[in-house]
Amino acid sequence: MRRGVWNLRTRRCFTALARAFWGGCDRFGFRLVHYSVQGNHLHLLVEVQDRRALSRGMKGLGVRIARGLNRVMRRRGAVLDDRYHEHVLRTPTEVRHARHYLLQNARKHYGLAGLDPCASTTPLVAPATFLLRRANANPVARPQPFD
Repeated sequence: MRRGVWNLRTRRCFTALARAFWGGCDRFGFRLVHYSVQGNHLHLLVEVQDRRALSRGMKGLGVRIARGLNRVMRRRGAVLDDRYHEHVLRTPTEVRHARHYLLQNARKHYGLAGLDPCASTTPLVAPATFLLRRANANPVARPQPFD
């Protein structure tokens, strides 16, 4: 994120992000399955049909994120500082490790003992690929970050 953008793990920012995730989780052949929100960046686990779908989906999600965060912070302008970085997961083990990393990242950075309220413990959309279906044994449910 750019300088001046608030901590993404605050209630107000996370609520705006969650709305953006739900609005853009299944569009253009882009499927956002898991996310983890850190203080100044995001980790996403997505399924895509091809590189074009990834590009279009990330651009659309970026617009939703920017609009939501700008509304919360009562500001205008760019929110995202850098382009996304991708890594193609090819084996079930690699997917399982990536999912574990996403869900346990806050334990490492913030010392959380339980589930991270700013990460999706269940998939946003049901996985379509074999690799993610195998890594996700949990049913699809909407996460409730701040009860």
